[in-house]
Amino acid sequence: VHGEYILSSTMLENKPYRFFKPDYDGDKTRFAEFITGFEDNIPEDQTYGRHKYLIELQKVANNQQRLVEVHTEDLESYFNGEGDETFVRSVLKNTKRYVGLLAEVIDGLLPQRNIPISLEEELENFEDIVNQQREANLQAMEAAAGAVRDPSAGLPAVLRRRFEVVIVPGPNAKKKLLPLRNLKAEVIGNLVSVKAVVVRVSEVKPAVVVASYICDVCGHELLQTVPGKSYMPLIDCPAPVCKTNRTRGKLYPNNATSKFVPYQEIKIQETSDQVPIGNIPRIFTVSARGEVTRLCSPGDTVTISGVFLPKPLETNRAFRPKLVHDTYLEAFKIIREKQRYSEAAMSVEVAAQIEAMAGSHEAYSRLAASVAPEIYGMEDVKKALLLLLVGGSTTEMRDGMKIRGDINIALIGDPGVAKSQLLKHISRLTPRGVYTTGKGSSGVGLTAAVIRDPITNEMTLEGGALVLADMGVCCIDEFDKMDESDRTAIHEVMEQQTVSIAKAGITTTLNARTSILAAANPLYGRYNKRLSPHDNINLPPALLSRFDLIFLLLDKPDVLADQFMSRHIAYVHQHCRVPVDVQSFDSNFIRTFVAQAKRFNPTIGADLHSYIIQKYVEKRKEQADTAKKGNSYTTPRSLLAIIRIAQALARLRFSEEVDQSDIDEAIRLINVSRASVEADDEDEGPLRRLRVDKISGVFELISDLCKGNAQRTASVNDIERRVLAKGFSVEDLRNCLNQYSQLGVLLVSENRNKVTLV
Repeated sequence: VHGEYILSSTMLENKPYRFFKPDYDGDKTRFAEFITGFEDNIPEDQTYGRHKYLIELQKVANNQQRLVEVHTEDLESYFNGEGDETFVRSVLKNTKRYVGLLAEVIDGLLPQRNIPISLEEELENFEDIVNQQREANLQAMEAAAGAVRDPSAGLPAVLRRRFEVVIVPGPNAKKKLLPLRNLKAEVIGNLVSVKAVVVRVSEVKPAVVVASYICDVCGHELLQTVPGKSYMPLIDCPAPVCKTNRTRGKLYPNNATSKFVPYQEIKIQETSDQVPIGNIPRIFTVSARGEVTRLCSPGDTVTISGVFLPKPLETNRAFRPKLVHDTYLEAFKIIREKQRYSEAAMSVEVAAQIEAMAGSHEAYSRLAASVAPEIYGMEDVKKALLLLLVGGSTTEMRDGMKIRGDINIALIGDPGVAKSQLLKHISRLTPRGVYTTGKGSSGVGLTAAVIRDPITNEMTLEGGALVLADMGVCCIDEFDKMDESDRTAIHEVMEQQTVSIAKAGITTTLNARTSILAAANPLYGRYNKRLSPHDNINLPPALLSRFDLIFLLLDKPDVLADQFMSRHIAYVHQHCRVPVDVQSFDSNFIRTFVAQAKRFNPTIGADLHSYIIQKYVEKRKEQADTAKKGNSYTTPRSLLAIIRIAQALARLRFSEEVDQSDIDEAIRLINVSRASVEADDEDEGPLRRLRVDKISGVFELISDLCKGNAQRTASVNDIERRVLAKGFSVEDLRNCLNQYSQLGVLLVSENRNKVTLV
């Protein structure tokens, strides 16, 4: 054991009693040996070789970093001899004290700066200049008094220290996460790691570490170290000048020369898998200081490593000892489970794979197939969800008005068509995804609530689901079950992407730059063919027009399709993975690819403006058709939807310019979604593709085009344009030409630019 036992005698019965005195000086020597002797498998440095922590100390001396992380696995690998495991165990059981010892060791080992100081650093070097002046004043006072300087009577070490040191588990440590319910009395003072969801984050405020006072009589400066959250300010000056003159100098705080560090309180909550059956999630308090602040936001799933401590008693006049103490976690390291798109790290293999796919036409279809691959079919829906993740470009006018680039999608269909499964998958796939249900969400829960801050005791705003999903996706299930008064709160978010609040004396506007993915059932649970789509959907037109794509997913019996689907479901349940023939990417690759695609801001050339206008006017003519009255949702917002979807397709190609194929695909997706909403009549011509196979639908279009002239021929470009406009894909056209040319019904020219109907 690192320490010694001291014999003493008690006042009761005069019996000897043994006290344990830790050998902290010996532990500091061990830390010094570890810092100077530990080598790791890292690139070799010219000065320090592979000495990992000496290289980090040089960066601290050069003002290149402020945080020094000492990893527990490095301590375990270095102190692996006989008797050394006791020292490592002591570090993990009393981490707070040993972090202070390690900081003292680093103070003595910190090297000199080996790079020239920049002009910006000289201007920001106010603290060092003040500390140098303080040292000069102390030496002058000691010289005038003729006393020998006490080494411990100088400036506080925390005042001179320009770095922070922590002991945390490293990337190669054995991940042993402790549930929040297991933070009990036996682990007080231990280094622990917990996984939780952030529910509330306070503002970052300055916390005093060293308080500075100035005497109004003698001008003496007095420094007071503040170890906790509260302290008693000094009033009378203890300087020798005031004592000699028998004057009672009054001390005034000097905030300019005091030292402050950022301080933030975080409220975390148990994850759903940690909550026992029949219990509610527990909420815990986390204290963050210095470099650990501003690392998480409400809604993030984080892994926090720190020390479990009891809250110190506050000393005041009405002080009463408490038997029950509150506890908190002092954070040393915070890691978000999902990195933001801007922080996505990319390995060399992934970068090469993305570069190979960037110019490929298969990227769009393969990435779409990777969205919820365990769900069979629904290719167009998955393509739309992929475009929702990518989004278009947000446009800001000169006067400050913004036109949203995020895409909103509604999935309306019969029970059992995997709507909720798609929403759950998208909420897990995006870095900032919030999943909520309509009946369990109120208007306040979606937008913002006014609460009283327990720290400042002031009225503050706490963001709801739409605010938490800022720069992400908000998935709302059971959209039709929401109350109408609560649903109106979404109208502003879906178009202006803001939440305006005017309550409890607080008038403000919060950002809610999120994509809405909603799922709902028809009015009577299942789709009723006897009623119009408007009567089945039962949502107000003001809300429906804000969705860029509306898919109606019907559960219709089909022998062939049911066989394929049942085989797929049985395979997934048996092997717990998707079939081998389904080529899909993992979630990390999709996030990385989407992060790279979001860096592009494609624009639409002037030559495509007339093409988009023509397609939009055609859609408006369909709306004016009396035969389709009540079935069309074409509004001026539909024109913006075409632009947004085309920009998302251009982003997937890593292009800065939208081409005509992007617009054709955007119109095709809109036609597919609109056709599913509008068409449920058996006599719809080519729109029967929802009930017949796609190849037959494409052949009907080719047949109509060829019969329009005497030669019974048509160009492939005209056919492709017509096929895409009617909601089919290029792959459907290729399969149709191959199949009917083998049957001798269609003749395709050698250069494949003309088709003749036999």
